[in-house]
Amino acid sequence: MKVRDVMHRGAECLDDDTPISDVARRMRDADVGAIPISAAGELVGIITDRDIACRAVADGADLDQLTARDVMSKDAVCCAYDDDLSDAVRIMESRRIRRLPVMADGALVGMLSLGDVASRAGAPLSAEVLRAVSSHH
Repeated sequence: MKVRDVMHRGAECLDDDTPISDVARRMRDADVGAIPISAAGELVGIITDRDIACRAVADGADLDQLTARDVMSKDAVCCAYDDDLSDAVRIMESRRIRRLPVMADGALVGMLSLGDVASRAGAPLSAEVLRAVSSHH
C-alpha cells in the first residue's frame, strides 16, 4: 500500500510570517490540527494546535505579535506521495509524530495522519504506529 492510497488530499501550506490568529482560524475552518509552514517556497516547519496552546497561550505571549515562525515545530519531516505506507509509518514512529506532510514534485499534496493510517491500513500496522506515537516521551 502506498501513502497516496491512505493520505488525505488538499492540505494547505501557510507562510512562516502568517499571524498566529490567522493560523488558528485556518485550522478551525478546515477542521485540522496541523498546518505545514513554508518560507520562500520551502517546507520549514509544521504548526499544530498543541504548538499554539503550549508555545503561545500557555507562555502568555502577545498573540497579536506572534507569527507561525514563532511557535512552529521546525525542521518538519515529510514523506513522498509514492512512498510505501510502511516507510511513512516508520518515520511517524521514530519521530513520534501524528501528522506527516506528503510531497510530490516539491509541492505539498496532502497529509498523512495517525487517523488515516488507523482507518485505512491493517490492524497490525495501525496498532504499531498508535503504540509508538502515543507512548509518553
